[in-house]
Amino acid sequence: MEDQLYTFIKKLDRSFFIDSEHKVYADYDSALPIGLGQTISQPSLVHEMTELLDLNKKLKVLEIGTGSGYQTVLLAEFAGSVYTVERHEELSKKAQKKLEDLGYNNISFKVGDGSYGWEEHAPYDRIIVTAAAGEIPNSLIEQLVPNGFMLIPVGEKGYQQLTLVMKDLHNQVTTQHIGDVTFVELVGEHGWNQ
Repeated sequence: MEDQLYTFIKKLDRSFFIDSEHKVYADYDSALPIGLGQTISQPSLVHEMTELLDLNKKLKVLEIGTGSGYQTVLLAEFAGSVYTVERHEELSKKAQKKLEDLGYNNISFKVGDGSYGWEEHAPYDRIIVTAAAGEIPNSLIEQLVPNGFMLIPVGEKGYQQLTLVMKDLHNQVTTQHIGDVTFVELVGEHGWNQ
């Protein structure tokens, strides 16, 4: 998948997902504001996180934090089905329109508190959280299949560890720190309160 992923990201026009004066910086490898206090992550981090998910077309993925839809499009391209939750209705609607315009029909969108996950469609083979949690929400761990895993930034506001959460066949959970990151906060019942 690595070569295909690299080629796809290189071809993907990041500016398509930015609707502000920051569009001119779309080619920079840095996070950029997309409004409502949210950001679009830098391409190198999106590439790394997608690669770590080890996707294939048999997998069902839950994404917490639709944002601009930039990460979502990579999930939709390489996974079987994607369920994505965004707490800001305006961002969710914009992302949905963009991804429909790109021709993707394997994505389901929800507006709500992402810290709860999306229990109705659980369990998921992979979960990716694109907002930082103070601790890993049990609600999300419960929605992982045995032998599934989740990527989530965990730590303090302004500084986190990208964490790989693995659940084995006996539902035992282990974690592995991948590296230092900075994400906006996961706001919600099982995240940070506003």
